[in-house]
Amino acid sequence: MSKKLFGTDGIRGTANEWPITPELALRLGRAVARVLDAQQAGKHKVVIGKDTRISGYMLETAITSGLVAEGATVLLTGPAPTPAVAHFTRTMRCDAGIMLTASHNPYPDNGIKIFGPDGFKLNDALELEVEKIILAEKVAEKETTIGKAKRIDDAIGRYIEFAKTAAGDTSLKGLKVVIDCAHGAGYYAAPLIFNELGAEVVAMSTHPNGTNINADCGAMHPEACAQAVIEHGADIGICLDGDADRVIFCDHTGAIVNGDQVLCLCAKAMKAAGQLKGDTLVATVMSNLGMRDSLAADGIKLETTPVGDRHVLECMRDKGFNLGGENSGHIIFSDFGTTGDGIVSALKVLTFMSKAGKSLAELANCMEIYPQVLLNMMVTEKPAVEDIPGMTEAIASAEKVFGDRGRVLVRYSGTEKKIRILTECADGQLASAEANKMAEIINQTIGA
Repeated sequence: MSKKLFGTDGIRGTANEWPITPELALRLGRAVARVLDAQQAGKHKVVIGKDTRISGYMLETAITSGLVAEGATVLLTGPAPTPAVAHFTRTMRCDAGIMLTASHNPYPDNGIKIFGPDGFKLNDALELEVEKIILAEKVAEKETTIGKAKRIDDAIGRYIEFAKTAAGDTSLKGLKVVIDCAHGAGYYAAPLIFNELGAEVVAMSTHPNGTNINADCGAMHPEACAQAVIEHGADIGICLDGDADRVIFCDHTGAIVNGDQVLCLCAKAMKAAGQLKGDTLVATVMSNLGMRDSLAADGIKLETTPVGDRHVLECMRDKGFNLGGENSGHIIFSDFGTTGDGIVSALKVLTFMSKAGKSLAELANCMEIYPQVLLNMMVTEKPAVEDIPGMTEAIASAEKVFGDRGRVLVRYSGTEKKIRILTECADGQLASAEANKMAEIINQTIGA
């Protein structure tokens, strides 16, 4: 049975429009409590965090009401990074954690992510159980004691101390860093963490007002951070997204560093230190073929998964690997957390720079980037790719032209009404030509 509400990263949409409504949020709170009760009867504890969107108040209140109505105890952290909520779920011995965020999306959107007691995102089977209760015509009544909710005033302090462990005994003294917090969930914690570890910090986008999250700043718009790096003579620029689980870097010249280069330099540094489990990096099919070839030269294997940090993490857990991520900026150091963490990732990169005595630009020069063309196109519907007239033939033709020098990937966004066309080839002009052929097919069939 396929899910109707949960996508690749929770439930997401425009706030005050289905499914991101207070009515659904209330039912979700009740549903989570009932699913927990079905697993093990008794008093349940759920932690709820949120990013800085104004709609977070609405969703937080509604979900809390649903949980409390079912007898649960709710712990409210206020604005906190997604990885912090995953951490609290585990360390506060909660039965579930709920994060209210639409990540890198603009402020009118919001979303709901659910974590299990181990701090990992809820699995598909349990998400489906939650959905069944939400979508049921009537939720069966049952006798229960009403629960309560309370604020955790020191939540961010707890996360700050946890995140700093990622730096180990490395001091950041002597480094100047620019941190763009996207007016998001990391606006308070991130500058403090780097400052407490000794870095000179230039903080940007740290004044959220409910509507400016991700607006011309952060991981989606790293240009301002890059300019600030040049102006302040900084060693590195760190750009977080709205819920601080992603990070994009700029080097000391203001150049924005490709996400695959960051993954590659992390894998090589960990391999050299004997810390890379299985001598393997886990990444998605979107990663550049140049990374695969560079890693192989150092005896590092590359495991690829479908797009989505959920798939990366599942592979890491199943096979015992401790480094994975996406070229979009999600990096998972599973020795330090159960999900992507932009702040922890930045700390790890800074420690690699410090120990190697090299700049980010030098470390990032670890692979050849094969030319890629990525087209994001709005669509009116999402039929199976193979059902789009002419698309199967176009893909097969491109793959034949590329041979072993390139590849094609066509997929829908898991959170938006978009289709993504990726072509990659050692010959950039060829990659562009084939991508444009497929784009034309989309325009003539399901293009918005």
